[in-house]
Formats: sequence, C-alpha cells, structure tokens
Amino acid sequence: MRRRDFIALLGGAAAWPLAARAQQKAMPVIGYLSTGLSRDPNSPNLAAFRQGLSETGYVEGQNVAIEYRGAEGHYDRLPALAADLVSRKVDVIVSVGGTPTALAAKNATSTIPIVFRTGEPVADGLVASLARPGGNLTGFGMLLGELTPKLLELLSELVPQAKMIALLVNPNNPGVTERVIRDMEEAARAKGVQLPILKAGTESEIDAAFASLVQLQAGALLVSADPFFFGRREQLVALASRHAVPAIYPWGEAVQVAGGLISYGPSFPAIFREIGIYTGRILKGAKPADLPVQQPTTFELVVNLKPAEALGLTVPPSILARATEVIE
Repeated sequence: MRRRDFIALLGGAAAWPLAARAQQKAMPVIGYLSTGLSRDPNSPNLAAFRQGLSETGYVEGQNVAIEYRGAEGHYDRLPALAADLVSRKVDVIVSVGGTPTALAAKNATSTIPIVFRTGEPVADGLVASLARPGGNLTGFGMLLGELTPKLLELLSELVPQAKMIALLVNPNNPGVTERVIRDMEEAARAKGVQLPILKAGTESEIDAAFASLVQLQAGALLVSADPFFFGRREQLVALASRHAVPAIYPWGEAVQVAGGLISYGPSFPAIFREIGIYTGRILKGAKPADLPVQQPTTFELVVNLKPAEALGLTVPPSILARATEVIE
C-alpha cells in the first residue's frame, strides 16, 4: 500500500467516530414556562410533572434537559420568556401558568409542540375543540366556568349568614377575569348574595383589597383561580386570618400547606403528572393535534377545622360528609 493511501485510510478511520456521534440525536430539551418562579425545587407540582415524564421513559439530566422560565407574577414578561424558549429551539414547550402563559407560548410559535394547563381552552382561543385540538397545542382545561360558581355555593353553605361575599380577581388577566365575573354575578343573583368585586395584580394590591373587604363588612371572600393568586396563597391565607374573614380557595395547597379554611378544585399534582405523560408522548413522536385536551374528572374538597374554630364557624355535616380531606 502506498504511503499516501495509508494516510488517507487512517484519516477516514479517525472520522468514523465523529460521523457516528453526529448521527446520534442530541438530548431533547423541554421549555418549562410558568407565571411564578422559574423553578421551585420544593414544588409538588414540578415533582409530579417529572414523575409523569419518567413514566414515559424520560429522566431530567439523563436523557432529557429542561429549560425553566418564570415570570414571577409579572404577566407582561411572558411573551419575551416564550420567545426566548423558541429561539433556543426547544423540542416542546410546557405552559403551566394558565391562560396568559398558554397564549404567550401560542403567539411565539406555530410549529413547536405546546402542552398547556389553562382554564377554558376553547373559549381562550387555544384549540378548535377539546376532542380535536388541531395545530400545535394540547393539554388540560381546568373547567373554571363550572368551578367558580361551585366555590360560591360551598362558601354560602359554610357561612349561611353572609349576605355579601367578595370576589377577588386579577385585572392583569382580563379575558379570564371578565368571564369569571360574569359567571359569578349570575350565580350570586341566583343565591340572593351581594358580590362586590375586588381587584389585585400585585402584593400591595392584595393588601389593599383586604382593607376594602373590611370596610365593606363583607361576610366572606372567594379567591378566583388565577395563577398569580396561587403564587401568593400564603399571603392570602395570612390576611384572611388576620382580618377574620372566611375565605375559600380553588387549590388544596392553600389549605393543606398554607393553613387556609376551605378549598375546592382539581388535584394539581394529578394534572401535572398527566402533563408530564403528554410531554413524554410528544417527545416520542405523538402530535399535539392528535392528543385530545383532557379535563379533571375528580375534585378535592379540603376543610381545615382549626381556622373554622378560630372564626367561630361550625362546619356543616353536609360539607364534612363530602370532604376528601378534613384537617383536625
């Protein structure tokens, strides 16, 4: 063999491992977009999401990477965060902060698959229908239209003497907030209850809303299912306790972790696990258009007897009988 041919052969052999490495698919990347903290290591929801991913064969740091982005309660930051994930060419975007986050992701890309958690996906303009979402989005709707009037019904049952029940909403989430107010006003009229509307989009505005609540002498408070309020649940529970206001929340964590009075809503960890499963299926090649939008099938009613006693409330047997969890 001539020396020149031998050197060429060696060069080709050296290139083989490089070619093989180039053919191997790079580790897929998930963009995780939320309205709250970019990453809360103690979040049971995040743990449930990872559990769902692992059930489809994906483990963070081993065969999948996750880029976390959080707006920290500032909804106006979401479009830039979504655009950043798109520029990084992530394989799928997981949008877990309700309607504002899902809309920011949808407006940022029409090609990267998106798995959302939001209130009313069809009404929000995210999908064509629940059974056939079409496009690049699918995920989980939270049935807010049915949930909020149920919260009013439970609160009226718990505090029957309350003829005025205030509703706390976030003005920075206008589309959803208007729909919630409309549904609630109809439910309040049916019950013969006055429904003053309190608005808060910052921590200081939450403080001001409770001051208004006291001035109005409202008998109870209903906190709407806004992602911003979920992130401020500790503050909300503390203020309700300080001002001795019976309050109902749409998330169990406000009662189980923060010590609130009563909550009713779907199990968030159960939904986040399913989001993880959907994300894994998409990474394996499933198309969002072929994955129907899911909705919660079970709801949790959590009652905490300690704040009830502090407020001088006797929880009716009808509520205790339906409760999925009673905290002594």
